[in-house]
This record gives sequence, structure tokens and C-alpha cells, in this order.
Amino acid sequence: MRLLFAILGYLVNPVYLSFLEVHTIPAKQFRRVLTVVQAHCKLGLTATLVREDDKIQDLNFLIGPKLYEANWMELQNNGFIARVQCAEVWCPMTPEFYREYLNIRTRKRKLLYVMNPNKFRSCEFLIRYHERRNDKVIVFSDNVFALKKYAEKLKKPFIYGPTHQGERMQILQNFQHNPLVNTIFISKVGDNSFDLPEANVLIQISSHGGSRRQEAQRLGRILRAKKDMAAEEYNAFFYTLVSTDTEEMFYSAKRQRFLVNQGYSFKVITRLAGMEDENLELGERRKQQELLQQVLAASDADAEEERVASELSRNSSQNSLVSRRQGSMASMSGADDMMYLEYRSGAKQTKSRHPLFKQFRKK
Repeated sequence: MRLLFAILGYLVNPVYLSFLEVHTIPAKQFRRVLTVVQAHCKLGLTATLVREDDKIQDLNFLIGPKLYEANWMELQNNGFIARVQCAEVWCPMTPEFYREYLNIRTRKRKLLYVMNPNKFRSCEFLIRYHERRNDKVIVFSDNVFALKKYAEKLKKPFIYGPTHQGERMQILQNFQHNPLVNTIFISKVGDNSFDLPEANVLIQISSHGGSRRQEAQRLGRILRAKKDMAAEEYNAFFYTLVSTDTEEMFYSAKRQRFLVNQGYSFKVITRLAGMEDENLELGERRKQQELLQQVLAASDADAEEERVASELSRNSSQNSLVSRRQGSMASMSGADDMMYLEYRSGAKQTKSRHPLFKQFRKK
């Protein structure tokens, strides 16, 4: 009850409002907060002042102009954030996968270059390499089908929308404190508000098109300052796995623009040294063809990216997105399942009234 009165008191006459991740405010639903809550001063904070639409300019009148922007390279040189090596790993498509990629014109095209066996082998090699160094690795995938396939074949825990809160906490705690759990797979639910200081390696196998904001947000998952690796030139590593000769290369170049503007440079790796000496999964052509058949048998829903912050993420893909039912005019006003009673004051009512309302007394 005290909290309710405190909130009501604050809404009546707030002194100032502060917004985290202020780049989301121009969205239709978020900007409604500014029309409901009035304040004398507004403060917005974000590390990624960028949007893929033109609404980022709306912040000038919704919140105000940009007052201060920290230089990422200065923060890195002063030890406030990690020193990151950014790399783009080119993964050639296998002949069978590339043939289907050229022939298919549906949403499965994206699934084909995400599930590229050479990309899978590169991901497995990088995980093994960094686990030998006792690094903590996060693998990101927007596509849930790929997320599950990668994690299950590599026997790693994964987190996505429908994962229960208890299981999420257990996986994250093991990742932070258990030396036997050094790699986890996460969908786009981990793009924001995930604080894992121990993580120092990030591998990206699937992304949301050419979103520069998502690229920077994912880099932020490993930007926490590292204390135990001060002697090395780089103490964090950011890998983006890209299937060559596909539209993924165009999206990857677009995604990197924001980080390049901040001063980061991307190293292009065309060949991972020592990869041929490892006994990796999907090395046999038979296994690659089996994976191809699984991809071709997947539905269009499997080829889509995960939807977050929605009730749809907690339902199965077979449920209808829209439900139809009979209703009445009362339903449109929200009067379903509502009942009220009218009380008529009688002559014998002796209820006392405040003098302020004398003028409303019945004579």
C-alpha cells in the first residue's frame, strides 16, 4: 500500500524521469509513457543511440538533445571496458547447401546459410579453442531451430523465450560459477539486460538482418572490464560467422557500421588455422546430407526468427495467432464479466455528509 501511494504521489508531480535504453522511446507504445507522465526534467541513457528507422530524431523533442557521448576507445584504453578483438569469420557454403540456397525462394533460404555445415564446424572449433583457454563463451542465434540444433549436437545448455525462469537461473549460475560449464547458447532474449561479467567470448551465428543496434548490444555482453587477463593485448573476442556468397554478407557489413563508427575494426578470417586437425562434427558428407534433409523438412515457422516479449513465445507454433469469438456491444467497451448495483438513497438515510457537499443535498 505504501508503494502504491508513493507511485501515485510521484505521478502527480514528479521532479524528473530517467530512461534506460532510451533508443526504444520513439516506438509507438513506449512514447505513450511520456504523454501520461509529466516531469520537469527528462534524462535518457543508452550505449546504442541508433535505430534502423527515422524515429531516432524524435528523441530531440521527446527527451531532448544529446548532451554527452563517451568515447568507447578512451574507455577501453583506460581499462573501464574490455579490449575486444572483433572478427568476421567467412564460412564457405557446402555444394549441397548452396545448390538448395540458389533454388529456394522461401524463408528457408536464411535457414540454409545459418545451418551451413562449415559454419557449424567453425563454431565448434572456436568453442573448443576458447574452452581450452578457460574462457567463457556465449553463442547467439536469433533462429530457434538453429539454436537447438547447434546446442544439442554440441551438448551445451541453451536459453530462449519459453525457457522457464528457474532453468534460466540455473544455467546462468552454472555458467558463472561452475568450471565445467563454459559455453551457453542464447537467443535474442539475451540481447539486452544480461549481465555476465565472466563472459569474454561471443560467437554470433544468426542475427536480426542488418540491425546495428543488436550488433552493439551483443558486443556489450562481453564489454565488462576484465581483471585477470590484463597482460594480453585483447581480453575479449567477438566473432561473427558469415556464410560466403549469400545475402548474410550484406547484412553483416551493415551491422558493423555502428561499431566501426565507434572506432572498432573487424578482422576478416578466411581460414581458421588448425581446424583441419580437429575431429569435428559434420565432417562426413553423410552427416551433412542428413542435416540438409532436416533443414528442408523444417516448416516456414522454423525458418523465422524468435518473437520475444510476446505471449506467442509461450505458446506452441500450432496455436492460431488470432482467435474469433462471438460478442456484443458491451464487449467492445470492456464490460464483459462486470456487474454493478445501483443504490438509491431513501428518506431514512442518516449518513453524514461533509459540509463541502451541502450544495448537493436533496431538498
